[in-house]
Amino acid sequence: MTTTDGLPHDLVTTDDVTRTLRDLGIAGRVVMVHTSMRRVGNVVGGEDALLRGILDAAGPTGTVVMPTQSWQLCDPAFLRDPAVDPAAYARIREQLPAYDPARTPTRTMGAVAELFRTWPGVLRSGHPQRSVAAHGPLAGRVVAVHDLDDSAGERPPLRALEDLDALVCLLGVGFESCTALHLAENRTVWPGQEWVDQGAPMTVDGERRWVTWREVLPADEDFAACGAEFRDTHPALVRAGRIGAADVVVVPVRDLVEFATRWFVENRGGRPVGG
Repeated sequence: MTTTDGLPHDLVTTDDVTRTLRDLGIAGRVVMVHTSMRRVGNVVGGEDALLRGILDAAGPTGTVVMPTQSWQLCDPAFLRDPAVDPAAYARIREQLPAYDPARTPTRTMGAVAELFRTWPGVLRSGHPQRSVAAHGPLAGRVVAVHDLDDSAGERPPLRALEDLDALVCLLGVGFESCTALHLAENRTVWPGQEWVDQGAPMTVDGERRWVTWREVLPADEDFAACGAEFRDTHPALVRAGRIGAADVVVVPVRDLVEFATRWFVENRGGRPVGG
């Protein structure tokens, strides 16, 4: 069976993506998009077409944001790859290429995010491991600052999304992939919360240096449960649709973070930061 434009029903086009996302309210908004090409299915033109559909849906006054993390630049002592002898850690630190927002590839972010970071006009934040990229009139505000030791904290990018009344769009992924939930997590203290040493190669004053810091280890194992409860208890704030084989959910960052902060305190047995 084919559609009116002569394409099989299981094919997804750029127009399909644009139409659905506009219906879900992202036009003209700041929106952080998480997406999985594999779960969407057969997209005519692949990640190029899917990304064009997302950008077209946001439109010229919208700002699209995506996580563009680069886990390959983590300290090898943090990664603890069983295939790597700890005796090689020092040599790895010496040889890893310095983070370059224009060149450093993403890792485990998917094909769409990898393409997005190279898209004309995209800006990328300066964190060597947990960067985000943004395209649109408010991109500079989103990526302007990205603290090494507080990557999900009270300065951009995630706080900027909250301040800008942004949306989160989960396209073929669940709340377990929702980066904005780290902002809520960052506002709580919970039993067993772990601080870890971290480091990465960066360019400082024109020279490659190994830079170190300490950070809270994210604990995202309960993100899916938190998101599910948000959907159940705040149906008026959740817009849902479908693109190809993928479910799409759009929610407001501010409301989600406010709910999740309380949820983490209650369900992790913790307390608010400063409380």
